[in-house]
Order: sequence, then C-alpha cells, then structure tokens
Amino acid sequence: MRIFFLLLFLGATLFSRDELYPTTHCPAFNNMKHTRNSGDIYLDPKVGYEVKQHHKGQYLVRIPGANPVQRWVDDSCLSSKNKPNVSSVSVDTKSVEVDTSKRERPQVSSENLLALSWHNAFCETHRYKKECKRGWRSLLGSKRGDDSFVLHGLWPQPRQKVYCGVERRYITADKYKKWNKLPEPKLSSNTKSGLREVMPGIDSGLHRHEWIKHGSCYGTDAQAYFEDAIALTDAVRHSKVSTFFKKYTGKRVTLARIRALFDESFGKGAGSRVELRCNRGMITELWLHLGRGGQPLEAMLKEGRSAHSRCTRGVIDAVGFRR
Repeated sequence: MRIFFLLLFLGATLFSRDELYPTTHCPAFNNMKHTRNSGDIYLDPKVGYEVKQHHKGQYLVRIPGANPVQRWVDDSCLSSKNKPNVSSVSVDTKSVEVDTSKRERPQVSSENLLALSWHNAFCETHRYKKECKRGWRSLLGSKRGDDSFVLHGLWPQPRQKVYCGVERRYITADKYKKWNKLPEPKLSSNTKSGLREVMPGIDSGLHRHEWIKHGSCYGTDAQAYFEDAIALTDAVRHSKVSTFFKKYTGKRVTLARIRALFDESFGKGAGSRVELRCNRGMITELWLHLGRGGQPLEAMLKEGRSAHSRCTRGVIDAVGFRR
C-alpha cells in the first residue's frame, strides 16, 4: 500500500512539472530574441502554464487564446511549480522587479528632477534610435514627439538614489543597456497609451529602464509613478514654454527668456528651477528641479531648489536631420 501511494505521489509530481506558475507578470514573446509580442501578452501569476520546452535559459510555454499559442519567456519567470499565494501576487503586481515584501514602501520622493527632451534635437544626436528612424510611413505625417517636449525621465534625487530594492540581475541588464531583458512595468491600458504619447522612447524600452533605475526609488508603484510623469510632461507641453519653442524653431534663444516664460506659466520663481542642457549648440533638454512628487507642477517647482545652468543659450532644432 505504501509503495502504491509513493508511486502515485511521484507520478503527480512528475506531471506537475509540465505546468509551472510564473512569479511575475512576464511578457511572452513570439521568438527567443524577444523582438515581438503579438497581442501584448503577459503571463498571469495566478494561472499555471504548460511547458513545452526549455532551451538556453528560456521556457517555451503554451498560452491558450494567444496567437501564436506557444511563447518564449525567461526561465526566471517560471521559478516555481507551485501556485503562489494570493498575497504574494498582489505585492508583486505593484512593482514587478522590486521585492516590496522585504521592506516598507517609502513615502513619495521629496526631491525630484524632471528631464524633458526637445525631440527634434534628441533625434539629431541619436539617429540610430528606433523612435528617431524615419521610414516611408513618416512621409505621410509627423512622427510622435516632433516639435515637442518628450519625457526622458522623472528622477528622485540625489542622483545616487537609484535601483531601490531591484534584483541584481535586472541592475546588470540595465547597466549593459539590455532593456529588452527588463520586466515591463505594470500599467493600465490608458496609462500605457498616455505614456506612449509623451515618451516616444518607449519604442526602445526607455520606460523599462526608467522604472528600474529611477521609478523604483520614487515611493509608489509603476502606475502612480508614470501617471505623475505624464501629468508633469503634459503641463509643460500645454504651457507658454512649448508655444515659444514651436514659434522660434530654428532660432537661437536664451535661458533668461525661457525662465521668464516658466515664471509666466507656473508662478514667480519657477524659472529659477530650470536648467538647460545643450549639445552641438542645440538645446537638447530642460531639467526641472522639483520638490515632493504627487503634486501639480506649479507646487513641485515652488518646492524645488534653484538650478545652475552651464548652458545659457542655444538653437531650437527643427525636425529632420542635418547633413
């Protein structure tokens, strides 16, 4: 009788190995190079998946309803054959790569820096980036981000405040710019759509890098972090500053004029928190030194520290590449 139950137990164990449960919401790719995810499919930690193959650090799993039905995921995603408890799942969905179960979430960062790129100038100096390549489709209209400020990142300060609670493997991947190996931040469809509008760099995986390196130290989950970043970016894009940049595209302008426009748009003293970043004589970015997160831009500028800017003037670059 004991032998019977032992064989039954071993049989069940062997069978269970064909079905594994993910520990996070992992993206499921069509191929091993992780260059395509048809249907934007993610594994659900509450669901077991049939494993078809294991090869070179990746699992081939079957996902009913997906097209194609068989997808590749990193083996680190399927680290347990047992279904995790619901409480661990609820913690993990807030921040895929940050182990929040081992520490309390800090309050929202009290000092931050918002980096906004003038997209024309960024692409002038980063032509190889996916978001800057101009194929035949772009001839039918402007690309996302042309003639506007786009989100580079929202960075908790001081600058050494990075990778808070992030696993070593993700830190290593990030430092080697293997952003396709980083987990996708858990965002609502509306937030992801809004982020795609203000951050063309999402095509290059910039949002994964920003969340891992900086967002993990912001003090919220990815949803709240990117909601704040989008709102702050939109505030500048709908201000007199943005109107001025569009009007004087191709012209050389001064930091003093830009700071005056920030004062007009966001209150007296706001301009003193603005720093210009320049390259090849072009204004490439605005760095806004802000206070505590989770507030409107006016309030965050008011709480920010005064900024010193090495660049005091520059050209507002026009769309398209120079020779």
